[in-house]
Amino acid sequence: MADLIFQDWGLIDYDEALKKQLELVEKVHSENLPGYLVFCSHPPVVTLGRATKEGDVFDWNGKIVEVSRGGRATYHGPSQLIVYPILNLTLARKGRKDREIVGYLRVFEDAIVDVLKTYDVHAQGRSLHKNPQTDSEADETGVWVGNHKIASLGVGVRKWITFHGAAINLNYDPKAFVGMNPCGFTADTMVSLEQVLNTPIDTKQFSEKLKLRLLQSL
Repeated sequence: MADLIFQDWGLIDYDEALKKQLELVEKVHSENLPGYLVFCSHPPVVTLGRATKEGDVFDWNGKIVEVSRGGRATYHGPSQLIVYPILNLTLARKGRKDREIVGYLRVFEDAIVDVLKTYDVHAQGRSLHKNPQTDSEADETGVWVGNHKIASLGVGVRKWITFHGAAINLNYDPKAFVGMNPCGFTADTMVSLEQVLNTPIDTKQFSEKLKLRLLQSL
């Protein structure tokens, strides 16, 4: 099977990126392609997933967009790496069963965890740790370093094609997560890789590592 096609959109407005994602979803569906792997970043924006609750956003003064992904309110900003796999789940890849969303999430999280290991950071993906009886509580789906969340995941699926994806906190931004409870947690639950290592992160280097890892595994 042909590999996923990689695209780097750079810094792009969230609305424009969502439009482009949906265009790729239609293209992958109509042409039965394996899919695309998109990297980008956004100007500051808060997106409201389907599970967002009253009070999740209480003093955010910037842009807010309601979206169709799972999960609760999430921040996106230029200090993050945003990853959007537009993946055709009807095509089995590398041992993954077709139309298996949970398996896809695990592979996605594991790739982020593995790249963090190259920085000597021990992390854990928690998509499979969510208890269905606690869906009304804070959403742990994502990648964690101890008790701090370093990457948030929220995916959507249309015609068995994935879109939306992950926001990985690379460099520290004091304005990120202000006036909101990201994924239902307090803002201080979130952490950046820069904070963990106490040194600025080379975004290009991290991106290249994750790109190679995801193209091997998705």
